Amino acid sequence: MTDTNDTRPTGGEAQAERQSPLNRLMRYLPLIAPVLLWAVPCGVLLYGGQRWPLPAALLGTTLFAFGLVAMPLAMARGHGRRQQDWAAIVGDTLLGASWVLFTWSVLLGVLLRLALSVLGVGEGQDRARIVTWAVLGVTAVLLAWGYAEARRVPRVRRLDVQLPRLGAGLDGLRVVLITDTHYGPLDRARWSERVCETVNSLEADLVCHTGDIADGTAERRRAQAAPLGTVEATRARVYVTGNHEYYSEAQGWVDLMDELGWEPLRNRHVLVERGGDTLVVAGVDDVTAESSGLAGHGAHLAGALSDADPDLPVLLLAHQPKFIDRAAAEGIDLQLSGHTHGGQIWPFHHLVRIDQPALAGLSHHGPRTLLYTSRGTGFWGPPFRVFAPSEITLLVLRSPQQPTSA
Repeated sequence: MTDTNDTRPTGGEAQAERQSPLNRLMRYLPLIAPVLLWAVPCGVLLYGGQRWPLPAALLGTTLFAFGLVAMPLAMARGHGRRQQDWAAIVGDTLLGASWVLFTWSVLLGVLLRLALSVLGVGEGQDRARIVTWAVLGVTAVLLAWGYAEARRVPRVRRLDVQLPRLGAGLDGLRVVLITDTHYGPLDRARWSERVCETVNSLEADLVCHTGDIADGTAERRRAQAAPLGTVEATRARVYVTGNHEYYSEAQGWVDLMDELGWEPLRNRHVLVERGGDTLVVAGVDDVTAESSGLAGHGAHLAGALSDADPDLPVLLLAHQPKFIDRAAAEGIDLQLSGHTHGGQIWPFHHLVRIDQPALAGLSHHGPRTLLYTSRGTGFWGPPFRVFAPSEITLLVLRSPQQPTSA
């Protein structure tokens, strides 16, 4: 592996992130989301024709009112200026639970009620109570399963990726991708160790981390991130920043990753050579870096490719899939991204698709460019993953000059 010079974006070259429809919508979510997430289930479960005894109705209403007040207060205390981890855990858990409860209150409150009506099952109060217990049962099962899914070590997802310009000497290059580890309020130091052990078992040539290392400063999350220093690769360990680094002192994370022995691809590239052939491995800062106000931070693809031979294949690390438009315009061969979490808790993926061109997996963009979007290795906020499993990804790069093998 040979290194290249670090090239920083200039003011005229850097592009500020445009406000997407999802970003505009997110401005108003803190105001309307808590009311919808708690009021809708309250109406479906307590006031949809069940005629509960007054004490039960009052108790249920009190619990929903408590959730409506406690969730935003705990999240503000946990993620705001005070950064209290216990409050973040409470607020995030209530957020995830209310989202699942809201989703299935809407779906079963309409679809199951309609099905029971068509089938002639129950009448009035009986039908309403069937819906109530179905919603509560499905929610409980999904939250228990989703919590287990979020806390487990991700399964390895393996796929071969053929790159037309990849030289025969690089055929079979093993690239392991982890991303969105989101070390945070829940202590996951042991989980981090097991993730790194799994990565090492894959005997990677190149290990990549495409950002969102943690929620919180490097000083606070050091113990959870420390196992990243044990990751092994025959050629290089490289990473790029994600948007969450810019919420919590990005430079501190750059310094810690350097201390742990990871190569920063902050608008620069390295060369991976094997068998007489060369692969350009480039990276850019997250698209939110420019608006962070940190000097020298900003996504700058031209700088990342500066002095690279244009005839060589390029593997690009960019945290957000939406960078693919710029990558495709430059003829990048393969972009690796994270950020989406695959939606994390179904059906949130519909909102993610408003903002991003891909949710998960391999997709084609333009005549030459491939994008692989990981569902992420960890989780953000609510400690649940519902129908969006986490992953550690092993991509085996294939040259068209060699037969593909298993």
